[in-house]
Amino acid sequence: MRTLVVIPCKDLEGEVGEVVRGVLGLNLGLDVVVVNDGSTDGTSAAAEAAGAHVLEHEVNLGKGAALKTGFEYAVAKGYDAVVTMDGDGQHDPSAIPDFLDALEKCDADIIVGTRMHAVGEMPKLRIWTNRTTSRIVSLITGQDIPDSQSGYRLIRVRVLRDIVKSFVTTRYDTESELLIRAARRGYTTAAVAITSIYTGAVSHINPIVDTLRFVRLVSRSMFWR
Repeated sequence: MRTLVVIPCKDLEGEVGEVVRGVLGLNLGLDVVVVNDGSTDGTSAAAEAAGAHVLEHEVNLGKGAALKTGFEYAVAKGYDAVVTMDGDGQHDPSAIPDFLDALEKCDADIIVGTRMHAVGEMPKLRIWTNRTTSRIVSLITGQDIPDSQSGYRLIRVRVLRDIVKSFVTTRYDTESELLIRAARRGYTTAAVAITSIYTGAVSHINPIVDTLRFVRLVSRSMFWR
């Protein structure tokens, strides 16, 4: 199974190289694409030096837009699956084999890495919002999705080929949109336990703005087929 790791990044010059090296160091034959979403630092150079192929957004378009760029690349290049992960070091590359094993065992279309079994140092507000939005997404999709906000995922490219051109979001709400649209088309989602590494970095998620975006997404999704 040809698998592409897609890493959306903005201003992660000091972190992304280690993440890329961690993925390639698994020696699983994975390819890595870093989508540089309008960075003003040396993110692209650091990613390329570590062995990644870099796709550029000249200006910041949002995490969802960066993911879509990576998805379209995976579809165009004929990959079978995509792993998405963050470039700030919160996602441990050594968990990728767990995703691949889970995909083989349960034959789901999407595997989401869930942190909710052991929240560790996750901020309390993040715990509450993740649990709340995950309940809502689970209700909408009719599937048990314990951590719908997790960006660490494995997705069969056949899902992306079917839905990526329909995306209407460009920010953090894209991760929920993907799950909802996939469920509407009959694809299944399963979960695998992961551990997130919290380094104290400031989150780019705006609890008010991004919550409103999620509410708007939920309202829109009522009309999707």
